[in-house]
Amino acid sequence: MLRQIKPRTARSKRALEKRAPKVVENPKTALFLRGTTCSQKVQDALADLYSMRQTHAKRFHKKNPVHPFEDASSLTFFSEKNDCSLILFGSSNKKRPHNITFCRTFDYKMFDMLEFYLDAESYRSISQFKGKKVPVGTKPLMVFAGTAFESTVPNEFTTAKSMLIDFFRGETSDKIDVEGLQYVVVVSADEPTSSTTTADDPSSKPVLHLRTYLIRTKRSGQRLPRVELEEHGPRMDFRLGRVQQPDEAVLKEAMRKAKTSEERTKKNISTDIMGDKLGRIHTGKVDLSTLQTRKMKGLKRERDPHLLEDDDSDEGGDLVEEEVQVKRKRKN
Repeated sequence: MLRQIKPRTARSKRALEKRAPKVVENPKTALFLRGTTCSQKVQDALADLYSMRQTHAKRFHKKNPVHPFEDASSLTFFSEKNDCSLILFGSSNKKRPHNITFCRTFDYKMFDMLEFYLDAESYRSISQFKGKKVPVGTKPLMVFAGTAFESTVPNEFTTAKSMLIDFFRGETSDKIDVEGLQYVVVVSADEPTSSTTTADDPSSKPVLHLRTYLIRTKRSGQRLPRVELEEHGPRMDFRLGRVQQPDEAVLKEAMRKAKTSEERTKKNISTDIMGDKLGRIHTGKVDLSTLQTRKMKGLKRERDPHLLEDDDSDEGGDLVEEEVQVKRKRKN
């Protein structure tokens, strides 16, 4: 748990309130770093990704002796210091050439990590594509194609999909301007060729293709325009490497939603068109054999005082006749 800092000035108080948890979180800021050995292809790829997220990104140019999967304490320090929850770390060595490590943090602690091995031969930067460029801060459409992304079990491809969505998401909005939809990011995965894929051999895994296209609308002679796609760049092909999945407790805490003041919908309660509240009650099965029906006041007959007087007079006459008959028997 992070230590609690008491603000001393109004400026520090505003900075702490900006970092505090919110019901609607701020856009995630990405931090771009490079290791002690980083190839030129990886540096160009990081520069292209930085230009696509320039409004919510920070980039460091100095070399950092960091090994994320061995010790991630330096990355968590940079995350807390710069208030960045996304980290892209570029490195290159003989065993893992042209490597870009995507990292995500929660509460300034490492959440998950995934390695993207860039194919240097097929890589094309944005500057190699001629034509109109996308304005800074524009949100893209995203398309994921491939059965690898549809797995119900968390794996490298589902983690890559989640990370790329977080990277290109930007600010959340409940309204969409059609004129602002100017480019689309397409991420496709090849179909697996063999079922015996191993985690230590990235070459046996399907290749991940990342493409960016400009959306061109032209006249079609109908109500809907004709849509054409023009490649914008960058063009990147990746093979996924090592992955570190989040712990179940950390994942549960990260997915927990804050309680809001909105009234929750109550079950079995509805309101009709007249505004009256209606409720539905569900009872269990009733055993009618145990139902008591003898001493119920509702089953007793009503007693009329006039009928009671008539009953009393009739009973008195019967008693006199019985006494006369008894005396006659005795005399005989």
